[in-house]
Amino acid sequence: MNVVIIGILLPLLGTMFGSAFVFFMKKEIPDRLQKTLLGFASGVMVAASVWSLLIPSIDMADDKILPAAIGFLAGIMFLLLLDELTPHLHLGASKAEGPKSRLSRTAMLALAVTIHNLPEGMAVGVVFAGEAQGLTLSAALAVSIGIAIQNIPEGAIISMPMHAEGNSRWRSFLIGSLSGVVEPIGSVAILLLASALGVALPCLLAFAAGAMMYVVVEELIPETAQGRHTNLSTIGFAVGFVLMMAMDVLLG
Repeated sequence: MNVVIIGILLPLLGTMFGSAFVFFMKKEIPDRLQKTLLGFASGVMVAASVWSLLIPSIDMADDKILPAAIGFLAGIMFLLLLDELTPHLHLGASKAEGPKSRLSRTAMLALAVTIHNLPEGMAVGVVFAGEAQGLTLSAALAVSIGIAIQNIPEGAIISMPMHAEGNSRWRSFLIGSLSGVVEPIGSVAILLLASALGVALPCLLAFAAGAMMYVVVEELIPETAQGRHTNLSTIGFAVGFVLMMAMDVLLG
């Protein structure tokens, strides 16, 4: 049980560590570094979706394809619906998305990051839930560690633009850190759901994969493809993908 608690909290700790960079760096992350870090985060999330979630979902189900396909599409639709119903503002964007709201710019930036982080928490929760049905504890920890590692640059990418928006360093750090709180909440929610619906675990694994892939395709890849230094995003993606793949295979 202690290992599960640590695994659930690791992604949040990664976000907090990255958010603390706001105390040590300038107001803005250099564009080259930001593109590399966004690509890295994308690579980790895609590899985790495939090796840690979709492949186990297919292997676990009696009907190999159907639960994975249904779960994956449901995860995409869930994030799409959440995106449409929540007022939020992506970093670097001038226009908010979702329904009209009187929320502050800072609040909508935080909501955008919260939507982004929810699927990662769901992924951690579902792999720990899968331990009872064939997934190893080390494989679950590999997912948690991988997401925690990619949350470190993400935390910096959140807190530093918050500081550039005019927030104090401490406020920027707290907003960046709080954006990661949704991850353990999502993990616990999925663990409870999986306990009640054990037969649905293959669908839940694929659901988390679909939700993570939505974030990559809808948010991260478009951000990495804008402006200059897109080649650094590609290199970052490759490094993140291989790192997550290697961790899953070696620790699985």
